[in-house]
Amino acid sequence: MAEIPIRSFIASLFAIRRTQARHEVLLLKRTQTLIGAWCQVAGSIEEGETAWQTALRELDEETGLQPEALYSADTSEQFYEADRDAITIAPVFVAFIDSAATVSLNHEHSEYRWVSFEEAREMVAFGGQRRVLSWIEDEFIKRPPSKHLLIESV
Repeated sequence: MAEIPIRSFIASLFAIRRTQARHEVLLLKRTQTLIGAWCQVAGSIEEGETAWQTALRELDEETGLQPEALYSADTSEQFYEADRDAITIAPVFVAFIDSAATVSLNHEHSEYRWVSFEEAREMVAFGGQRRVLSWIEDEFIKRPPSKHLLIESV
């Protein structure tokens, strides 16, 4: 009996800011893998890093942003990769960003947009991203996030 491997080697982070009118999610337009797709911050976990440290490093590398607070989203993205014949599971994090902070993109992205949760769900390519966006809106925006999910080391 053959088995499909389950891999967990990336971390995913959704950056959120509050404006006077609403909460907004940062989406980045990719230039390398998934070219042209709108995505959240994500990247590979490096040797010796925790998943949350990866999320913070990738946020800084891809956007230049530093969070006011970092939370475990208490969920994961999961998807099948046909080229690897594997299921990938990525822990998800939520970073709250100062509304005055400036985004500085690296070479992995051509543009960025701060959008509503509804707009974000329309822009992303995958159902898993839409499910995570709805989860974050329910658990971090419509109600205060659990203090137990706060990552204190930030």
